[in-house]
Amino acid sequence: GIEFHLIGPLQPNKVKHAVGRFALLHALDRLDVAERLDRAARARGITQAVLLEVNVAGETTKHGFSPDELVNTVGRMGSFTGLRVRGLMTLPPPTEKPEDARPHFRRLRELAGQVEAMGIPGISMKELSMGMSADFDVAIEEGATMVRIGTALFGPRPVR
Repeated sequence: GIEFHLIGPLQPNKVKHAVGRFALLHALDRLDVAERLDRAARARGITQAVLLEVNVAGETTKHGFSPDELVNTVGRMGSFTGLRVRGLMTLPPPTEKPEDARPHFRRLRELAGQVEAMGIPGISMKELSMGMSADFDVAIEEGATMVRIGTALFGPRPVR
C-alpha cells in the first residue's frame, strides 16, 4: 500500500491533526513538539513514527536540534510511549557541488551511531533521511536510507 510521510516542520498547533495520518513524520525538530506528539498519540492509542531533524551545520535559517541538543535530549524521548524514533533527518546548506554536502551527511551518520550506542529503548537509528535531487548520490554513499528527489522527478518548482 501507499504510505504518506510528512517531510516539513510540524507546527505545535497542528500536532493533533498530524498524529496517525502519516506513517512517518520526517522533521521533528523540538522537544516541546515531541512532548505534544507523544500526548496526542497516546490519547489516540497509537504510536507515531518520527525522524528527528538535526541542523548539522548550525544554520540560523533552518530548523532542527543542534548536534549537542540531540545527544542531550534524545534520552528523554525514550520514555515517550506514543512516539517511536526511527532515525534522523538533515538538510545541508546549499552547495555548488554535491561533494560539498558530504561532511554534513557524514556528521549525521556519526550522530546516529552515537545515539544508537546509547541503547535507549524506543529509539532506533534505522533511518537516515538526507540528500535531495542534487546530492542524493553522495547522501547514499554516506548511509542515507531515504532521499528527497522531487526536483529530479517533477522538475523545478514554478517561480511565483
